[in-house]
Amino acid sequence: MEHPEAQQAEAQGLGIGMVGYAFMGAAHSQGWRTAARVFDLPLRPAMAAICGRDPDAVRAAADKHGWAAAETDWRDLIARDDVQLVDVCTPGDSHAEIAIAALEAGKHVLCEKPLANSVAEAEAMADAARRARTRGQRAMVGFNYRRTPAIAQARRMVAGGRIGVLRHVRVTYLQDWIVDPEFPLVWRLRRELAGSGALGDLGAHIVDLAQYLAGERLVGVSALTETFVRDRPLPGAAGPGAAHSGAAARGPVTVDDAALFTGRLASGALASFEASRFAAGRKNSLRIELNGDHGSLAFDLERLNELSFHDHTVPAADSGFRRILVTEPDHPYLEAWWPPGHGLGYDHTFVHQARDMVAAIAAGTDPEPSFEDGLQVQRVLAAVEDSAEKNCVYTPVPA
Repeated sequence: MEHPEAQQAEAQGLGIGMVGYAFMGAAHSQGWRTAARVFDLPLRPAMAAICGRDPDAVRAAADKHGWAAAETDWRDLIARDDVQLVDVCTPGDSHAEIAIAALEAGKHVLCEKPLANSVAEAEAMADAARRARTRGQRAMVGFNYRRTPAIAQARRMVAGGRIGVLRHVRVTYLQDWIVDPEFPLVWRLRRELAGSGALGDLGAHIVDLAQYLAGERLVGVSALTETFVRDRPLPGAAGPGAAHSGAAARGPVTVDDAALFTGRLASGALASFEASRFAAGRKNSLRIELNGDHGSLAFDLERLNELSFHDHTVPAADSGFRRILVTEPDHPYLEAWWPPGHGLGYDHTFVHQARDMVAAIAAGTDPEPSFEDGLQVQRVLAAVEDSAEKNCVYTPVPA
């Protein structure tokens, strides 16, 4: 007969099934594996099964990351009795189908950003989440940078009036991994799989962060986008030297390489955004600054345990930007981690994401950001694309 304590532990568990096992799958695995070891959670995540199409690769991923079982069909994963939450870490083209099926099967859902590849898909997902909410199911979109303690602390400060009335928001997110024109045509460069390029991959993050920190939504945008390299070698098509000799089979790049856009927030504050995967030397450079009439706040992901804060209410002789080291136990998420001064890293955002999702499920409350929040970001991305398509090009008259 099973021991009563074992029965109780099983009853308090939350079975996780994850679809996808590459970069985001590894990051989410870290979150699920670690959250209950750091935080006192009301439900203990149990890594029940991971899913991917390649049986050998997904089995290897299960063994590496600590999943109990491996599936090759996401429908089988959803059908498992030991899975109560489905974590969607696939390319955007499958988000809607998997998430909606999971919600209709009675599962909670965590879905990676951007929520979908189109507004129509995101609307269907948000509708499914609303219906599921009446049955006690929870759905959240994975904007993990919200879970950086310094970002969460910045939100507290803005909401508490530390920078006063918001006037400007400036955000950049820069990478360089496709600067080489012979980099292969991976899925992120194909619209049918990724939905968009730097705009969806990076722009979704900075739109969400700007709105989250400002505490208000964008109401208008004006945009430019560009694809700098129009075709690339097909993956696996190039042997040594073949790509540079022109011998490799190539395919069209169907997404943007960079996006620039301005925006207006509901209060009238102005915002500017830059998302590029062509910023040579920038590996994962995300920076946001907010300016108000009482002060300014800035965050740089490359110094992710710090905020830069200027208090404009003190005398000019004593003013200037100062560093806030966000490692104190009363800073967000840090009560369970290390002594002050011992910083956290990128992977911890996924631990915090898992913690927040589990806590919301146990409390019967709606986690943030919701699918409705993800839909709103999707609408902004669509407006950016629409604006970029319609933006007139001025051709100077020759002298």
